[in-house]
Amino acid sequence: MANPGNTPSRPGTTRTEHEPGRSYEERVEEKDIAIDKSAVQEKDADMTSTGREKKEEEEEDAISISPSHASTASEQSHHSSASTEQKSRPVTLSRTTTITPDAIIVPRSHRRGLLARFALIPEVTNPEHYARKTKWFLTFIVAFCAMAAPMGSAIVMPVLQEISIAFNATHTVTNMSVAVYMLSMSIFPLWWSSFSERLGRRTIYITSFILFVLFAILSAVSTNIAMLIVVRTLSGGAAASVQAVGAGTIADIWETKERGRAMGIFYLGPLCGPLFAPIIGGALGAGLGWRSTQWFLVIYGGATLVFIIFALPETLHRQEKNDASPVSRPEDLEEQNIGNKTGDAELRRTATRASTIRKTKTVLTHLRHIFIDPLTIVTWLRYPPVFLTVYYASITFGCLYILNISIQSTFSAAPYSFSTLIIGLLYIPNSAGYLLASLFGGRWIDSIMHREARKAGRYDDRGKLIFRPEDRMRENAWLAAILWPSALIMYGWTAEKGVHWIVPMIANFFFGIGSMLIFALVNTMLTEFMPKRAASGIALNNFVRNICSFTGAVVADPILSGIGNGWFMTILGLWSVVTGCLALFAMRKWGERWRGAMVEALG
Repeated sequence: MANPGNTPSRPGTTRTEHEPGRSYEERVEEKDIAIDKSAVQEKDADMTSTGREKKEEEEEDAISISPSHASTASEQSHHSSASTEQKSRPVTLSRTTTITPDAIIVPRSHRRGLLARFALIPEVTNPEHYARKTKWFLTFIVAFCAMAAPMGSAIVMPVLQEISIAFNATHTVTNMSVAVYMLSMSIFPLWWSSFSERLGRRTIYITSFILFVLFAILSAVSTNIAMLIVVRTLSGGAAASVQAVGAGTIADIWETKERGRAMGIFYLGPLCGPLFAPIIGGALGAGLGWRSTQWFLVIYGGATLVFIIFALPETLHRQEKNDASPVSRPEDLEEQNIGNKTGDAELRRTATRASTIRKTKTVLTHLRHIFIDPLTIVTWLRYPPVFLTVYYASITFGCLYILNISIQSTFSAAPYSFSTLIIGLLYIPNSAGYLLASLFGGRWIDSIMHREARKAGRYDDRGKLIFRPEDRMRENAWLAAILWPSALIMYGWTAEKGVHWIVPMIANFFFGIGSMLIFALVNTMLTEFMPKRAASGIALNNFVRNICSFTGAVVADPILSGIGNGWFMTILGLWSVVTGCLALFAMRKWGERWRGAMVEALG
């Protein structure tokens, strides 16, 4: 706090006026600012005078404050004049580490989101001010949530035949339970992302996972194939919220220079979901039947919901709101005064009609925001940077699901004839590739971005590097563009010729590495193309890629039966190499100019 009048202040200390009616923020500042020994003694004396009850009440939020201090709004306003004092402030120890010194904790009564009072990690005005450990913890939670939707789609793959027998349905109809699930995962995030930009991330997380648990229960007790397909479709749409909103959360809390690595860790969730799920589904299906796979989703969804309620604060950046209220608009006051002064019935009727028209327009505006505006995200595909990045991620994701279906159909038949449990274990090599690329690929992408910025000499007035999204698309992208299509072709021919199973599994390992590099690259670039609409950009990517995976799930089995693994994977691999390299070349040559035009058009 600034010193009143001309009273001098001692170096390394901050004076705080203590009044009986001081605000919550002043009490938090008084308790949490780390000052020298004499100031601490003053603070202890003042805290004693206010009573132990208030001290205990503030203790919950103090647990989450960082070593130095948590500044308040008033302190921020005097930051420039007190910067010299802050630099000379002695370092003291604290038991709290969840936010950085510049963070401003939001009081519990002003925290946003559903059930916000139950969050153990406090909301701060700028989510980028959380401590690194807290950021990684929040990233882990979001990645854990992101596993739910793809896990639900893949956990039934080993038990599809059992479902067909149980409901006396054809294989084509049973496969629709997976295909339509993927379709719902592509469509629903368009609305989830739009709602999250208005209502906040936390509210969408909690609402969607309550629905996910409910529909998972209905799936477990389904009495016919039609009921199973319908409720699984709704289940997939509910859990798919994290596919878009989760990337928005990562963009909220991580700065650009570290976002690549964080996005790689986050993307482990939606990628390892469809790879771990068949292993779990095969084990559960072999021992307890296909319904146990759905009960597993109920348990997983419930555990995720607990994580979200107690450990995930609201991270959407705050926006300044206009204090004006629609009730107090000049037009309304004028109409009201005219009616009161004249008492003229006709004028009152006119005012009533005008009010009704305004209310009707307001309702129509809200309906447009809810149902129509989310679809406008699709129109962003007209911009080449968005189209090219989304396209390449989508064909990669489509090939991933075709590969998953091929593993199930190929290794359950001769000459392999593996059991359901063994088939589930065959998805481990892909998972290992994803894990390796996530741990090291994101850091590699960030280092490439720093290198390119330094090489170009792009620095701002403060000497900090200026980053461009296109800087991430260098040798890493070219390597991935060659690696995963080559691995796909290798898998196709070795599996078709009945080569020892370890050989196609090695190919799948390298497929996992190459495809993960692409996914992490594309998601990070989309959040940087549209930093204020990160969740919407990821929702668009999710929309297109899941349409590709839906198409792959529908056509994979008939095409594999017709031309076999070898030629099918060769066609996919060659197409991906050619179009992928063309996309990389175009982005390298014209990407910056295209992005500038897009930013100008979208504001």
